[in-house]
Amino acid sequence: MTILETVGRTPLLPIFEGNNGARIFAKAEFFNPSGSVKDRAVKGMLVEAIKSGKLTKTKTILDATSGNTGIAYAMFGAALGYKVLLCLPANASKERKRLLNIYRAEIVATNPMESSDGALLKARQLYNDNPGTYYYPDQYSNDENWKAHYNGTAVEIWEQTDRKVTHFVAGMGTSGTFTGTARRLKEFNPSIKTVPMQPESPLHGLEGMKHMASTILPGFYDPTLFDGRIDVSTEEAKKMTRRLAEELGLFVGISSGANVLAAVKLAETLSSDAIIVTILCDSGNRYLSDELWD
Repeated sequence: MTILETVGRTPLLPIFEGNNGARIFAKAEFFNPSGSVKDRAVKGMLVEAIKSGKLTKTKTILDATSGNTGIAYAMFGAALGYKVLLCLPANASKERKRLLNIYRAEIVATNPMESSDGALLKARQLYNDNPGTYYYPDQYSNDENWKAHYNGTAVEIWEQTDRKVTHFVAGMGTSGTFTGTARRLKEFNPSIKTVPMQPESPLHGLEGMKHMASTILPGFYDPTLFDGRIDVSTEEAKKMTRRLAEELGLFVGISSGANVLAAVKLAETLSSDAIIVTILCDSGNRYLSDELWD
C-alpha cells in the first residue's frame, strides 16, 4: 500500500442531536494521511497530472494555499519525489509553516492583508513568468478538486448513512468539498438539501474559508447547488470548537467548529427525521498557537 491509497474512507461520527430530534454527523477528515480533507483534492490533481504527463520530475509543483492544501502537496511531493513551492499568507499558523518545512517545501510568504487572494495572484505570477519550470494545478480552478469529493466524499456519506442523509452542510474555500459532494448527493437523491456555511464578513478568522462576495471566485464555484446559506461569526465558531474538544473529545480546527455550528443552526429548523452531515476539516494540532486555546 502507498500513502496515496490511505486517502479517504474516513469515519462518520455522531456529533449532536437537536432539540427536535434532528441528528448531526461529521466526516472526520483529520484521519487522512496529512491530517485534512485537502488530501482528497490534492491526490486527485496530482494523480491526473502524472498520468497525463503534465507533471514530470523536472517540474516543481506550485500552488497557492492557506495551509492545508499546501501540507498535502508537501507530503505527497516528499513521498513521490517532487519539489514543492507554495505561496502562503505570512500570517498562517506556526504549526502549518513548521509542517511545510518538515516536508522540505519552499514557501513564498504573501501579504496577510490580501489573504488567500494574494497568495493566488502570486502563484499565477510565478507560473506565468516561468511556465516551463512549474506544474501549476491551480486548486481554485482544477476540476479534479471537486471530482475527488464527487467520486469519494459524497459516495462515502451516502453509504455511511444507509442512503438516509437529508442535508449536507460545509464551508467553502476553493468550494471543492461543497461542490463535488453536493452535486453527487443531489444525483443520488434530488430532495437532499445542500447548504453552504460562510463567514459572516470579509474580515474573519475562519482559516481556509472564504467570504465569497468579497473574494476572487473559484472557477468551479456553483451557486445553483445552494439550498440557502448559513453565516457564522468567528467567535461563535471558536466557542463551538472548544465545545467539541471539551464535550466530545474532538480536537479540531476552527473551520470544523464553524461547520458544526452551521449544522446545529440548521438542525433547529428541521424535524426529527433529518440527518445532517458536515465536515471536520482538520485537526486542532495545526492551531495550538492560536489564542483560542489560551
